Amino acid sequence: MTRFTAALAASAALLAGPALASSHTTIEPGYWETTSQVLSPFPTTKVERRCIRPEDVDKVIAGSPNHNYTCTYPTKEIGGGKIRLAGSCKTKNSDPVPISSEGVYTADSLRMDAYVRAKVGALTIPVHARTSAKRLGDTCPTTDADGSK
Repeated sequence: MTRFTAALAASAALLAGPALASSHTTIEPGYWETTSQVLSPFPTTKVERRCIRPEDVDKVIAGSPNHNYTCTYPTKEIGGGKIRLAGSCKTKNSDPVPISSEGVYTADSLRMDAYVRAKVGALTIPVHARTSAKRLGDTCPTTDADGSK
């Protein structure tokens, strides 16, 4: 399995939307801690803290994992504490990879599971990733824990 597929699954789950406040139509900007896990076939875990700025809200809601991937979600249902996405993601030089995500959220938390069917040669390998996120606060530190802004 390629690193692309594992990173895609974890990234897509992460940025499908950190949380939507039930009384708002957009996510709450702020400081978030995210645990991204690839559960199968090769388990990995990564914990990150990041700032969701007001100007990033639309990208986050749109399920765009990061600048390396272009994702399209023909199925995008977000509301009532539940999220469901189905579509595909790709890099500049790759074929689209089918992905689906389901999860639950509150104003300050999120749990998403993403499922990818990755092609490796002639094989199709199912990948299951999970992201759990919690909002740490309204304001972001000057620098994140890793020293970046």
